Amino acid sequence: MINKRFFAAGIAVSMLFSACKTKDIKMSTAKEENSATKKVVVYQVFTRLFGNKNTTNKPWGTIEENGVGKFNDFTDKALHEIKDLGVTYIWYTGVPHHALVHDYTAIGISNDDPEVVKGRAGSPYAVKDYYNVNPDLAENPANRLQEFEALIERTHKAGLKLIIDIVPNHIARKYEGKNNPQGVSDFGANDDVNVEYKRDNNFYYIPNTSFEIPDGDIPLNGEKNPLVDGKFPENPAKWTGNGSRKAKPDQNDWYETVKVNYGIRPDGSKDFPELPAGFDQKSYKEHFAFWQDKDVPDSWKKFKSIALYWTAKGVDGFRYDMAEMVPYEFWSYMNSAIKMKNPDAFLLAEVYNPNEYRNYIRLGKMDYLYDKVETYDKLKDVIRGKSSPDGLSDIQKGMTDIEHHMLHFLDNHDEQRLASPEFAGTPERGKPLMVVSTTISTSPTMIYFGQEVGEAGNDDAGFGKRSRTSIFDYIGVPNHQRWMNDGKFDGGKLSDSEKNLRDFYKQLLNFSINSSALMGSFQEIQSANRQNNAGYDELIYSYVRWSEKQKLIVIANFSSDKTSEFELKVPADVISKWKLKDGSYVLLDKLYSESKTYFTVKNGEGTARVKIKPSESFIYEVN
Repeated sequence: MINKRFFAAGIAVSMLFSACKTKDIKMSTAKEENSATKKVVVYQVFTRLFGNKNTTNKPWGTIEENGVGKFNDFTDKALHEIKDLGVTYIWYTGVPHHALVHDYTAIGISNDDPEVVKGRAGSPYAVKDYYNVNPDLAENPANRLQEFEALIERTHKAGLKLIIDIVPNHIARKYEGKNNPQGVSDFGANDDVNVEYKRDNNFYYIPNTSFEIPDGDIPLNGEKNPLVDGKFPENPAKWTGNGSRKAKPDQNDWYETVKVNYGIRPDGSKDFPELPAGFDQKSYKEHFAFWQDKDVPDSWKKFKSIALYWTAKGVDGFRYDMAEMVPYEFWSYMNSAIKMKNPDAFLLAEVYNPNEYRNYIRLGKMDYLYDKVETYDKLKDVIRGKSSPDGLSDIQKGMTDIEHHMLHFLDNHDEQRLASPEFAGTPERGKPLMVVSTTISTSPTMIYFGQEVGEAGNDDAGFGKRSRTSIFDYIGVPNHQRWMNDGKFDGGKLSDSEKNLRDFYKQLLNFSINSSALMGSFQEIQSANRQNNAGYDELIYSYVRWSEKQKLIVIANFSSDKTSEFELKVPADVISKWKLKDGSYVLLDKLYSESKTYFTVKNGEGTARVKIKPSESFIYEVN
């Protein structure tokens, strides 16, 4: 079966233009609100998998057979080691209570129908109750919320901040808000189910038609279950999470979820107040003030209550799933309310349409968006031999005004593992990609747990297949488990190459969060070196970064089999901006301080003799 995000970009874009069409917005040149002064590094952990010590997993294994990680596995030692890696934020993925196939009726949770659950452990993006957490993650499921609150406290004690998921576009087919705060009604409780659309309905309906289970794979791989009967009681049927309006969705639709109505009529028009012209230049406080006297759809109010509930518990921000399938006016409404409670809240959105980036940043008041379809996809194409790295310069130029907002990553729960054969092929081949991804802009860097020890996602977990670490199954993560070392979190079972890889990540990430140049200016020197530079091979890429206190030259060799030797050129305009006089300077690599060369400035132009091995990178500081 297909991970729901395999086809998300195409569907999201089509939905966006049919439902949330926007106009081009000219960017403000005003000073950024709460602009960061240091690099941010996000460590994404799939919470269910992080602490699982079971190494004898089998496809479709039960929680008893394959094991599951708990909140309590994030010990003080584990959190210390994560912070020591160079991390500033942890994204605890899969925390809100989502649909799953396990019996928790003893604590008042109804069983979920496997025919509308993906896998056995369930998708974290089919949330069943937004005001509580996944019972699988607690030592005592009845006290699961208290165990998560203790994890929030431990995380902060370790000097880290944390974010969790909010999935605004869709919820589980069998949503049951059994922990709603006083005054909060359940999703759909007050809906008029006799019409397809009404502004304050939480869902879209297919009147007088019952939902039908999609054709496809047999639930639970054919295991007997009393709820597997070819039926799921839903009458009338609701639109499916990805926007399908069929009572019987396709097996590749997000059939386990239903789409939330934000006041977008079925014809795509908006049934709510729109932001006035010029609001791309307004502060979150002005956005907040705008909404105070406005009548907004009920779903807006429900999700704002959810976000403020978790903010009040000490959660430092959110990662918003498929944010572009929800209108940016809603994000203005909710994000400004969050910022009023916590001005430093970290708000990260999954958005894949470059034409909409500026709207979601400026009008939706997002802090960060995924830089997936440009930088990530480009780097992936380069390492797979489909592209030259030269185009990275144009990508950076095209995002000059928003580059700080475009979070960089090479690995996450949706994507093929960096070390997998389908991507870089080996962890070592991923190293130059990681150096460039981390140092090319001022944006945050994100890594996915296990990436730093070369996890390749080679396991067949059942519903989830190889090349990705499954988000649908109970499974162990082998390389990560060797670092975890039965809860010692000391890397005791890692191979030498895995230890060396983790040390590379540690050096790189810690350098990045302490480098003033990486929060300063960027200029590519690729074009100057690509022309008439003998030995500057096709898979070399270079650029400079600088601040008043620090000047860096970054060189990466994406070739895994060719050593390159050349005389690197630094153009006169860079030398002028750096205010360097003619003379000789020392270049020392900041990753390991093992590579040193000399940088000569003559007649206002700079040169340095460079020898760079396969998959090697240098971050040279000019001294």
